[in-house]
Amino acid sequence: MARDTSFYYSFLVLPRDKRDAIVTVWDFCRAVDDAVDEAPEGTHAARVREWREEVARCFEGGTPVTPQGRALQPLIGRFNLPRSAFDALIEGVEMDLHTSRYATFADLYEYCIRVASAVGLMCVEIFGCQDPASRQYATDLGVALQLTNILRDVPGDLERGRVYIPQEDFARFGCHEGDIGAEAMHAGHGVHSPAVKKLLAYQAQRARDYYRRADAVLPRRDARRLVAARIMGGIYRGILARIEAADYDVFTRVIRVPRPRRALIAATMWARTALTGR
Repeated sequence: MARDTSFYYSFLVLPRDKRDAIVTVWDFCRAVDDAVDEAPEGTHAARVREWREEVARCFEGGTPVTPQGRALQPLIGRFNLPRSAFDALIEGVEMDLHTSRYATFADLYEYCIRVASAVGLMCVEIFGCQDPASRQYATDLGVALQLTNILRDVPGDLERGRVYIPQEDFARFGCHEGDIGAEAMHAGHGVHSPAVKKLLAYQAQRARDYYRRADAVLPRRDARRLVAARIMGGIYRGILARIEAADYDVFTRVIRVPRPRRALIAATMWARTALTGR
């Protein structure tokens, strides 16, 4: 796992066996996602079907045919990994094959649950969480992380013909996709359109709402076990704060949290949890 990912700093706090398991799951999920984003044109549906079959082999005692599947299979029983989460991930990735716009947030929410929260539900099993509320925490945090990704990646997604901001939100603020494209074309000069700025601010607020929801259901008995997820949340909250500080200009550059800051967030969260248990 590259040091330039937020996952790297989150998972450093885990014991070696759990860290290795998380990396294996992450590699599997990344490979599934690449079935849409990286596969040659015209092969996407076939690649998604192959990964669905690979999940079946992994969970049904077959012989996996990919390196990621072979690495994953021994972990399924050991950590009680839920097949439903892997199936949901594939369904989410498959949505990108036929869905490039979302009419409502309710529609987008289902996508977020599948591509992000599902991964969190895999992770809580590896973390060894005991409180059922940990699954709701993972669900809400996954939605928050994905909404942050969507806001950060607006111009890149638009280049690929995808718009994840719900269409009802464009209508709410009296703007349309062409306004987003115009901002992207004039990157480097800030966000000119007040309507676009309000639209993006609304997306940021929605993400913050889901971070708060996750905080509200965080079970104290699993707070230490969830420290890696909480670090991830802290880093992505940092991305969101930088987007807000940039006055929602996500067009000039991809907004990130620098490595030293990510390391500091991880160290601070780990130390606080170790000292207080929260």
